[in-house]
Amino acid sequence: MNEILVLYYSGTGATARMADLVARGIDSVDGMQARIRTVPAVSAETEAVAAAVPASGPPYACEQDLFECAGLVLGSPTHFGNMAAPLKYFWDHSTGAWFAGELAGKPAGVFTSTSSPHGGQEATLLSMALPLLHHGMLVVGLPYSEAGLMATTGGGTPYGAGRVTGFDGAHPFEEAEQALCRALGRRVADTARRLLATA
Repeated sequence: MNEILVLYYSGTGATARMADLVARGIDSVDGMQARIRTVPAVSAETEAVAAAVPASGPPYACEQDLFECAGLVLGSPTHFGNMAAPLKYFWDHSTGAWFAGELAGKPAGVFTSTSSPHGGQEATLLSMALPLLHHGMLVVGLPYSEAGLMATTGGGTPYGAGRVTGFDGAHPFEEAEQALCRALGRRVADTARRLLATA
């Protein structure tokens, strides 16, 4: 059980790009590897269903992924200062893992992307941390020893990695933002590796 689940939703691809960098950070830790999963969009017509396998990108997450991970990094675009509905829907149906205490004691981190610098990044990161805390996870952030926290003019906070895309999505993905994504993946993976070594 040396996999860290990178679970995200991305409507435009900005958060997906962050997830890839988080996964690279995870893979840089000896003995650890990333398992990337996404969730389908939530339809306004509740009886509508997505294909079992997405046309492109990573597979859809299932509750079994929660049972099989040694840690978790959760990512979402900011929707009015909150995580996107598809991720909330996934967590609302994670009671099997919650009853089993399957995630208790495992490390977790969060990341988000916004259109504007003050678009609710910190509120979204905190909203994503809530179900993780209810599952008993050990939520880790980014310490100020990460130079990118003081260098970025876009996203990134002690609560987790962030990115500012601009309203048209054309704002460049800053190197400091990218570095913080990789650092978050490394931090969660290294914490999981240390916890596994003491088990």
